[in-house]
Amino acid sequence: MDLKPYLSVIIPAYNESRRLPLTLIDVDKHLQNVPFNYEIIVVDNNSKDATKEIALRFSSIIKNLKVFECKTQGKGAAVKTGMEQAKGQIRLFLDADNSVSIDHFFKMKHFFDEGYDVVIASRNIQGSKTDPPQPWYRIFLGILGNAFIRIILLRGIKDTQCGFKIFSEKAASKIFLLTDISGWGFDIEVLSLAKDMGFKIKEAPVLWINSSGSKLGPGAYFQALFDAIKIKSRMISKYYLKKSSKIRA
Repeated sequence: MDLKPYLSVIIPAYNESRRLPLTLIDVDKHLQNVPFNYEIIVVDNNSKDATKEIALRFSSIIKNLKVFECKTQGKGAAVKTGMEQAKGQIRLFLDADNSVSIDHFFKMKHFFDEGYDVVIASRNIQGSKTDPPQPWYRIFLGILGNAFIRIILLRGIKDTQCGFKIFSEKAASKIFLLTDISGWGFDIEVLSLAKDMGFKIKEAPVLWINSSGSKLGPGAYFQALFDAIKIKSRMISKYYLKKSSKIRA
């Protein structure tokens, strides 16, 4: 019988046939000799290229690699699917472009021993580095967007959108049960729920590689801000509390 994994690594993927192989190789390299059980989960999000087929091919050569499909379009939906399928005591999602390498996990792992429930990568705190720097418009929109999000929902969190977040099993199970934002604003929903539920959140600095082929255009920033307003409205109306009560009933 398979032992319960300590770590689940979730990789949402949409049209990532070019970048996914190197990411899987890097994740496998860093986990091959760890002293704990783990699983790697790729969630194909209706890719139109060979992402799913490539992931399935790698599953025959990479230990504990599993491939799932998510038919609801959007990164948030894919991450939710991965979290629901995951069995790990600690559950991490990272982007398929490997902007933040999994080796950062080993630098963040101790925060869970110190009582934190959610640990998130941040590009905006002391010690972080972006290489190469982002285009000016992304820096500008990011500054404005993060300021707005902090004001209405997440005071004290300087980077809500970095694609590398780690959750305890308890936090992941409770948070992702209630999430339903599928698009770019899902990070905001996840962190807002974590904060509302009283989970301890830690931001940690990372080296963020600004890879080519990003799918994040200017429209994604405005969509995330629209989602932030929606989440704030839901918090005020007790939408998530009511949803939780219905699930428990």
